[in-house]
Amino acid sequence: MCAKRKYTYIDLFAGTSALSEGFLRCGFVPVAHVEMNTDACYTIKTRLAYHYLKENDLYNNYLSYLKHEITREELYRLLPRDLISSVINKEISDTTIKSIFDSIDFVLKRQRRKRVDFIVGGPPCQAFSMLNRHNTDIADDKRCLLYLQYGKFLAKYKPMGFVFENVLGLLSSKKNHFENIKSHFRELGYKVHLAILNSSDYGVMQNRQRVIIFGWRKSSDRGCPIVQKIQNNWTCKDIFSDLPSIYAGGTSSEYSSAPSDYLRRFDLRNDSDILTLHTARPINRIDTEKYRMAVRMWLDDGVRIKNSDFPDEIRTINNITSFLDRFKVVDLNGKCHTVVAHISKDGHYYIYPSTKYIRSISVREAARIQSFPDDFFFEGSRSAMFKQIGNAVPPLMAHAIAKAIAQLL
Repeated sequence: MCAKRKYTYIDLFAGTSALSEGFLRCGFVPVAHVEMNTDACYTIKTRLAYHYLKENDLYNNYLSYLKHEITREELYRLLPRDLISSVINKEISDTTIKSIFDSIDFVLKRQRRKRVDFIVGGPPCQAFSMLNRHNTDIADDKRCLLYLQYGKFLAKYKPMGFVFENVLGLLSSKKNHFENIKSHFRELGYKVHLAILNSSDYGVMQNRQRVIIFGWRKSSDRGCPIVQKIQNNWTCKDIFSDLPSIYAGGTSSEYSSAPSDYLRRFDLRNDSDILTLHTARPINRIDTEKYRMAVRMWLDDGVRIKNSDFPDEIRTINNITSFLDRFKVVDLNGKCHTVVAHISKDGHYYIYPSTKYIRSISVREAARIQSFPDDFFFEGSRSAMFKQIGNAVPPLMAHAIAKAIAQLL
């Protein structure tokens, strides 16, 4: 189900544009993506290039970029000016918001559009994350108030609806942030509906719960969209099966076999045979031994290793009474645990399940766990790519959300 009319939207705190990807697939038209991280903005532009070139029978140019036959600058020169200028690389704050509005208005004028129908996006969620709940200062973190900036876009453009995404910790954060958010959106003239979604219910090979706030203008409230679940009996084995074996620090640009039924079913691997970003970070000798122990315990006994299990000569963290599960092997026979932005710092929580190839998962493996298709290219350093992937809304879940909204329209 896709929208029959070309509804427009703005993506705020856009990250890689993963949430936007779901709406694009359903026929919605992006007016602008606003994102403060420069690498992520390049990723958005490259993804917009993919969509534009494919729609205009110029897809070979995108493949040339993936094969390093043309530069990023040459790729972007193939795009309309208004498409490139629609990616706004700025932090959303009191000091920048007017200039962001001006940029969006410029794009609207260039596109000859009179309105914005939807606003989508999720402000940075670290402040509400369960990982930070032990920090007494989190309740006063300025990121907890970014919904006020989000609200300024609602006040200016008065869209018919919006989608606000965040972590489950938002519902139980201190100082009643969730109630404040709902109250603020209501004051702006919107009827608010809440849904708690698990990405694994929409084809994603990962258990990842998210809070989704749907809002409609009170004059045209359509209720809470029913995001249709699908039967998902696939496992991580289905997303790793065609990727060649690599060692730590290694890379490969060729698939080892045909795509699995899962990859075909959800279009994660298209008809191109160009494999990108299947590269793994190097690891030192001590971590190699830790990974080997973790993999053996998991594969042989189905037991997750604890920090207290490591012998003294390789234990680098003295704490053996709390936060013990710092090393975790990906379960090939089930869904993966949640991929988070910390993967940009180290891969200890995402160990590849092999005693021969001792490493953490590659960039492409992490992207597949998040349900990014293989033709989705991330820009920046390897650490920057991991961070973008960890922060993203899984595109398959985003697509299910967009379809549910399109159905109501």
